[in-house]
Amino acid sequence: MSGSRSITVVGDLVLDRDVEGVVERVCPDAPVPVVDVAHEREAPGAAGLAALLCRARHDDVALVAPVADDEPGQRLTAALEEAGVTVVPLGHRGRTRVKTRVRAAGQSLVRLDDGGPATPLGGIPAEVRDRIAASATLLVSDYGAGTAAHPGLRSLLQRRTTGQRVVWDPHPRGPRPVQGASLVTPNLVEARAVLAGGDDPGGVAARLRQRWAAAAVAVTCGAEGAWLSSGAQAPLYVPAPHTASGDPCGAGDQFAATVAVALTHGALPSEAVADAVAAASLWVASGGTESFHRERTSSARVPVQPDPARDAGSVVARTRARGGTVVATGGCFDVLHAGHVASLSAARALGDCLVVLLNSDDSVRRLKGPTRPVHTAADRAAVLASLRAVDAVAVFEDDDPTDALRELRPDIWAKGGDHDVDALPESAVVRAWGGRAVSLPYLAGRGTTAILDAIS
Repeated sequence: MSGSRSITVVGDLVLDRDVEGVVERVCPDAPVPVVDVAHEREAPGAAGLAALLCRARHDDVALVAPVADDEPGQRLTAALEEAGVTVVPLGHRGRTRVKTRVRAAGQSLVRLDDGGPATPLGGIPAEVRDRIAASATLLVSDYGAGTAAHPGLRSLLQRRTTGQRVVWDPHPRGPRPVQGASLVTPNLVEARAVLAGGDDPGGVAARLRQRWAAAAVAVTCGAEGAWLSSGAQAPLYVPAPHTASGDPCGAGDQFAATVAVALTHGALPSEAVADAVAAASLWVASGGTESFHRERTSSARVPVQPDPARDAGSVVARTRARGGTVVATGGCFDVLHAGHVASLSAARALGDCLVVLLNSDDSVRRLKGPTRPVHTAADRAAVLASLRAVDAVAVFEDDDPTDALRELRPDIWAKGGDHDVDALPESAVVRAWGGRAVSLPYLAGRGTTAILDAIS
């Protein structure tokens, strides 16, 4: 039997297929692009994706969903169980729902839906009742296909709101959440549709919390972040970090899954929402669902914490894919000042993305002495990532970023004019693959050491 920290995802299951190709001509008998197929990929979608995202951050995860007795249904079950998700099936009416996206150059051209709906058949098996009863957290991933509306399941979920965490990710075609849900996570469009209009996002969250009799409601607003209403106090705004644009597909699932895992690990709702906003932002910047499945199938387990170097790599890859110029710069950035901001803005103007290579805490101590850094690498990276000029931050452990540069291979290496760029070892590294080193404007009198001396 599952332990007290188990998570169970309840919802609609689909098979997602991506057909990737290249468009080089238009069909002669109709004004439509011709896609030359390069490869195809299929993976669990809807509640299946939510379960995989929970499993990426937590060990004990199960999925309760209608599963069709057909070949796609068998492939779905096998893929989920291979990833470590326990599948506890409900009966399924009709064929497995298959959603096929035809894509070229990173853009979706058309989506084809076949099969379904996944409306549950019959009663609730004892295995489902046992799993739900034993779970610390339940995540309802509603995709409007009928699972969340099943009377038997709703009754079971309603009873679980006392003593268990119930996170509800709603859908416009789905039912209202059960009363007493711990946290409901609509996006702003869904939330305003329920209210037939609405106030500002914070007001919408507060009104929905009352209407749904939920403990908390977090209204997600895409790149703007989220608004959380969780009590008598005013709604809390959780801003999203500035990130490069990317694929938002699956960001809502990432948000809900991150909230569920964080609450299971003892986080407050405000902490869980802050974690989820950061995770969803990184999800979009890193390439969305396609990138997640690529990482998942290339390794046994997706890392729980995002790796800044990998995120920088994805930013570089996307920039190169569209023919852009990659710029990199580096340093300690211990106490960010006007000189830093001017240099970063100048560096970003040289190309189409800017990656900042940031000295780790140990690296700063070796270079600057035992009293430095003033701020940890995590804090320094967060401040840098919030700047509009910065597309990604990668922390390196060495005394200089030459190894990090060899991995990213930027087109331009830029440093402030207080350095002799030609004498830097990283300049020679960048030139080795045809890149160039550039000296940036330097604002005299704005150095970190001078600022710290003035404070002391």
